[in-house]
Amino acid sequence: MTTYPVYSPIRNHAEELAKAEAGVDQLDLERVDRWYPKFHIASNGGWINDPNGLCRYKGRWHVYYQLHPYGTQWGPMHWGHVSSADMVSWRRDPIAMAPSLEEDKDGVFSGSAVVDDQGKLRFYYTGHRWNNGRNDADGQWQVQMLADAIDDDAIKLEKRGMVIDCPREKVDSHFRDPKVWKQDGVWHLIHGVSTADHRGQIWDYTSKDMVNWTFQNVLFDDPNPDVFMLECPDFFPLKDKNGDTKWVIVFSAMGSKAKGYMNRNENNAGYMIGTWKPGEAFKPETEFRLLDCGANYYAPQSFEADGRRIMYGWMSPFSENAPMQSDGWCGQMTLPRECYLGEDDDLHTVPVPEIDKLRINTFEHVARPIEANEETLIDEDAEAVEIELNIDLKDTTAERAGLKVHATPDGSCTYVAYDAQAATVVVDRLAAARGDRGYRAARLTDEELSADELKLRVYVDRGSVEVYVNDGRHVLSSYSYPSEGKRAVKLSAESGVLAVNKLTLHDMKSIGLE
Repeated sequence: MTTYPVYSPIRNHAEELAKAEAGVDQLDLERVDRWYPKFHIASNGGWINDPNGLCRYKGRWHVYYQLHPYGTQWGPMHWGHVSSADMVSWRRDPIAMAPSLEEDKDGVFSGSAVVDDQGKLRFYYTGHRWNNGRNDADGQWQVQMLADAIDDDAIKLEKRGMVIDCPREKVDSHFRDPKVWKQDGVWHLIHGVSTADHRGQIWDYTSKDMVNWTFQNVLFDDPNPDVFMLECPDFFPLKDKNGDTKWVIVFSAMGSKAKGYMNRNENNAGYMIGTWKPGEAFKPETEFRLLDCGANYYAPQSFEADGRRIMYGWMSPFSENAPMQSDGWCGQMTLPRECYLGEDDDLHTVPVPEIDKLRINTFEHVARPIEANEETLIDEDAEAVEIELNIDLKDTTAERAGLKVHATPDGSCTYVAYDAQAATVVVDRLAAARGDRGYRAARLTDEELSADELKLRVYVDRGSVEVYVNDGRHVLSSYSYPSEGKRAVKLSAESGVLAVNKLTLHDMKSIGLE
C-alpha cells in the first residue's frame, strides 16, 4: 500500500474551487468577444498561462492550464480544465485545483500528467509560496507536489502532498515545473532550477513508486551565462530518418538576450536535439533553436498519445496592458501540434490532423500572378479562417509578398509575407492599430530557398495568427488585434510579381468554448 506524504491543509479545497468558479463566471458575464478565439483554447474569463497536465485518459483528451480566476492579470495560480472526445469539439470542465495547502498557498504552479502502471492518472505540480507571505521581494519557496484523479473524467483531483522539497541552500528561489515519464522500468521527474549562482539547470529525480524520489543528476546545465532559469522543461525521444533514437530537450529560457533573429521575446522557448542515457547528462548535438519564431509563444508542453508526440504552447502577451485584458480575459493556447524529426534531422511541428475537421467551407481561388504593388481582395470578412498559400519561388520577383489579414477599414492589418531580400517569412504588425507592433521573422534554410515552392498554412482567429512554414519547419505565433469593421484578407506584392501556385481558404467553426 502506498504511503503518501503528510501535507498541511490551510483552506477547504472545495470552497476555494467554488470561489474560483464564481470569479471566472463574473468575468465571463463581462467578457467582450471581439478578439476571443473561436478555435483556440482559452479560459472563459481571467488570466491564463502555461498548458498543464496534457494527456489522453479513458478516451478523452485533457488540457489543464494555469489560471488566475479573479482578474486579467497574473495572480495566484489555479488549474483550469477543458476536455474533448475528439480534439475537435471541447467541453469546459470545472476548475481542477486551487491553492489550499501550506505548500501551495500562493499558487498551484505548472506541472504534468502521467498514467501509472495501474492505469491511474497522476499529476505532478509545483506548490508555490512567497517567503514573506506577500510578494517576491524576499524570494519564493517552491516544491514538487502530487495529486491524483479520482474519477474517470479527471475532473476531481485529490492532492496527495509534497514529494520533493527544495534544497534552498542550493537554489535561488526558482525550483519548478515537473515533467514525469517512465524509462527502462524507472520513473523520472525533471524540473527547472535556478542555482544559487543564478545558472539555469534541469534536474533529474528517479523513483520506483512515484512517491519517494531521489536526486539522480543534473540532466542539463545551460551554457549561456545570461540564462538564469529553465522553465517548463520537457524531454522526449523521437526517431530520426535513419530510425535512430534522438532525444529532444525543450525549455523556456529566462534571461536569454536578443541576437539577430534569435531570442527577440522577453523569454524564449526552444529546444536542442541530442543523445541521452539514464543516469547521464543530456548531450546536445545542436545549438538552442526556437520552437516558434512568433512574438507570442512560451511554455510549451508535450505528451505522447496514439503513437504521436503532441505539443501545446501558451500564446503569452509577455507584457501587461495587452488589449484583451480590458475584455475580461487574457491568454490562449496554440493549436495542438504534432512533433517529428524531418528529413533535415530538425524538429518540425504541424497542426494535428484533427484540426482539418474544423473546416466548414472551402474556397479554391484561381492561382494567378499578383502584379507589382498590387493588392487583391481574397475575403472581405474573415473572422476565423485557415489559408493555404503556396508561392512559386521561381517566378516570384517581389521584394516582399504575401497575405494581409485582419485588414480593417481604418487601414490596420497584420502582414504575413515572404521577404526575398532577408530570406525570411515574417509576421509584420507595423500597421496594427492596437497592441505591440514590430515584426518577427523565420529565417529560411538554403535548402528551402533553393526549392521551387514556399508553402504557408496561415490560421487566423479573432485575435491571433499562426503561420506554419514548409510543413512545420518553422512556425510563427502572434497576437493580432483587428479594429472595428470587416476583417478582410488580401494578397499583396511589393516591387515585383507574386506568383501563386495554390490559394485555398477554409472557414473554421468554433471548438465550443465560446
